[in-house]
Amino acid sequence: MIQVLRALAGLALIVPAATGAHPAKPVHKPAKPAKARPAGGKAAPVTTPAIVPSEAATRVAAWVAASNDNHSLPWAVVDKTNAAVFLFDPQGKPLGSAPVLIGIATGDEASPGVGSKKLADLGPAEKTTPAGRFLAKFGVPVGGERVLWVDYATSVALHPIPKDAGAREKRRERMLSPTPDDNRITFGCINVPKAFYGKLLSPLFRKKGGYVYVLPDTKPLEDVFPRLRLQAVMNAAAR
Repeated sequence: MIQVLRALAGLALIVPAATGAHPAKPVHKPAKPAKARPAGGKAAPVTTPAIVPSEAATRVAAWVAASNDNHSLPWAVVDKTNAAVFLFDPQGKPLGSAPVLIGIATGDEASPGVGSKKLADLGPAEKTTPAGRFLAKFGVPVGGERVLWVDYATSVALHPIPKDAGAREKRRERMLSPTPDDNRITFGCINVPKAFYGKLLSPLFRKKGGYVYVLPDTKPLEDVFPRLRLQAVMNAAAR
């Protein structure tokens, strides 16, 4: 477990340069200012801000890795409050992080029957990203493309920004903004950068799926993940 915590402490992993990331407080480190373009030369590369896990994300990740709650499958932790995702391999090795877009409404429960409704029929309060532990798998295509279903029953999937909504709702700009304050824009799905999805997450989850741990933004962390209480007791007994 100590090794896991050390790895998490160094999880300031940068998403592929094409995606960017936002320096949300207190999770994100500010980016270094871009250097001026040299006369007659190429522009110096812009440093992408690193995304550092919050205390809640660190607690959940340490518990999952120590208990093998992921059952030797790849897994990810989605921090709704700070609009970030952290990806791990089956052994708990941190692989990458990225900013995310989540449901417009604050809340940790899916409204009854939301999975059977058309998107146009959803009310503002129904557009939530539910919190919890989900066994995510690729499945039925949406818009002609297979997606990683986090919770098929409530129509919550994890995928890149949709082309039809991206420009209209300025989703890419929201994802790259300085804070997570404007990252609530979806109907409940979790949007991630295209490069992060295609190069890291999709290949990892494609064969057997994996677990996605969505942190709450209204409920206590232990209410969503009760085993954290047991982990705390075990840690105290080991001291």
